[in-house]
Amino acid sequence: MHIYFLLVFSVLFWSGNFILGRYAHGAIDPLTLNLFRWGTVTLILFPYIYTKKEIIIKAIKKDFGILFLLSALGIAGFNTALYAGLQYTTATNALLINSSIPVLIVLFNSEKITLKQMVGILVSTLGVVYLVLKGEIANLAALQFNQGDLWIIATSIIWALYSILIKKRPRYLSSFEFLSLISLIGFILLLISFFLLGNTLSYEVFDLGAEIYTIILYMAIFPSLLSFYFWNKGVAEIGANKTGQFTHLMPLFGTLLAFVFLGEEVYLYHFVGISSIGLGIYLSLFLKNRVT
Repeated sequence: MHIYFLLVFSVLFWSGNFILGRYAHGAIDPLTLNLFRWGTVTLILFPYIYTKKEIIIKAIKKDFGILFLLSALGIAGFNTALYAGLQYTTATNALLINSSIPVLIVLFNSEKITLKQMVGILVSTLGVVYLVLKGEIANLAALQFNQGDLWIIATSIIWALYSILIKKRPRYLSSFEFLSLISLIGFILLLISFFLLGNTLSYEVFDLGAEIYTIILYMAIFPSLLSFYFWNKGVAEIGANKTGQFTHLMPLFGTLLAFVFLGEEVYLYHFVGISSIGLGIYLSLFLKNRVT
């Protein structure tokens, strides 16, 4: 049962990442933001990586292919595409598109899915849509899609593939060793991409201000170190299909964060949408254990 609590916190921290990624979109470009985020993660993990250098070198020699792929998808690709999308689209559009992740995981995955899981995914997806549309179907006509939404669609596909492929990670690596290794490889990929695009690490690149550095520190600790560790453990313990269902909690947490930090009001449609999301997750994860 504790793994479900870890996944809830994982999605909570990622919800903050969406909000802060949108907030910082005018102050720092997507690639630089992701580079600084995972550069900070690598600095934090470096003492641990150094103590584990022998097993890390062994893993790179033996399983570089899958480690490279997971690093490219989960670390370098997903987050850069997300920040690129948030440069142009709204958080509403991003949350709506992001709700497709559980469906994509089921479509791409070879894991068996039960009828109750399918119904649960459908019910929680409808809850997300209802919440995002503020309980008014007419608001669907008011949604405007742009190039940023294409990036968010890409992130949904990337994250679904990452969540499925985690089960192929080297089993001789502990969860934290695995996270440390893909963080390191992902940071190197981002650094190479940064220079290949003609960027340089000049003073202007680092002249971001205390607020942006605070955001980067949050991104490094909570949606990176903690969320990735919790998510990877979730996939390992309960599978990609069930773990993916937790992404539907993002708009719920977005509502709560807006209420707490922005003073936004809570309306009836919030409770209806949240109830539908909760019911869907219950059907998908728990009901089948009680019904024969």
